[in-house]
Amino acid sequence: MLYTGLFIMMILLFIYGMTMLRTGLFNLSSHSFKALLEKLTNKPWKGMAAGILITAVLQSSSAVMVLTIGLIAARVLTFPQSIGIILGTNIGTTFTTEFITYDISDYLLPLAIIGAVCILVNKSKLRSVGFVLFGIAIVFTAMKGFRHFAGIIQDNPFMQNFLAHISDRIFLALAVGIIITALIQSSTATIGIIMGFLSADMLSIEAGIAIMLGSNIGTCITSYLASIGAEKQAKLCAYAHIWLNVCGVLLFYPFISYLKDAVEYMTSAKDVQLAHASLLFNVLSSLLVLPFAEKFGRGIMKLHRF
Repeated sequence: MLYTGLFIMMILLFIYGMTMLRTGLFNLSSHSFKALLEKLTNKPWKGMAAGILITAVLQSSSAVMVLTIGLIAARVLTFPQSIGIILGTNIGTTFTTEFITYDISDYLLPLAIIGAVCILVNKSKLRSVGFVLFGIAIVFTAMKGFRHFAGIIQDNPFMQNFLAHISDRIFLALAVGIIITALIQSSTATIGIIMGFLSADMLSIEAGIAIMLGSNIGTCITSYLASIGAEKQAKLCAYAHIWLNVCGVLLFYPFISYLKDAVEYMTSAKDVQLAHASLLFNVLSSLLVLPFAEKFGRGIMKLHRF
């Protein structure tokens, strides 16, 4: 029970930090981003560039997908215009996983104090900056918590058996990634948790990559929920997001060992290996679809009879 409570507390802390960070960034730039999405979506590659930029800044592909679905529902965007954005969000979200691998432990307390002071100031922009700084401090504190938690449970027989079980069964690891991300609705949090286990040598990098691939499918639940009750074009955007991630995972799943070899060549740090694997998967899968973005969109419309 103690382990479970600590684990849940770390997850909630991470999600709370991401929410504060995202809220601050969104408040600082939401109007600019909406205008950017409206202007830069006449070509798929422009939409992808806009999706990468906005997701990298907002630190959340789910937030950008919800924003995009909302703009489609408001008839500001059309479904074909959203294809490039979807491709871009998948790349942009990898900036977050790369970001959380850095060690900024010495700056966490100053960031939290400055952020808290800014939040108390009665000026909207300064408060938003405070949310960003305080959110960053919380996210990195939660990451330290995940690593500490992994160290605590190293000698726990149940966790040892469970992690050894999924290390030997890659498809099961993929399913675990889907389920965890669908439950907590954050692929970044899922990857953060796995980074802690990888750093403690409790999980194989192949299983970590499989869980990461599964998290890309599990994160689609947010956009699907956002599309419930919306018009057909908004639903098509959510369907396209699901199909893009499912097809990408099916394409890369047989090549997990090659992806493992590639990231091991880049770095010896296992948490960074997972971040690089996420980057490679999302960049390659989006670039493979980009030349056929319009055909992909027509295929989604045909499949769902629009």
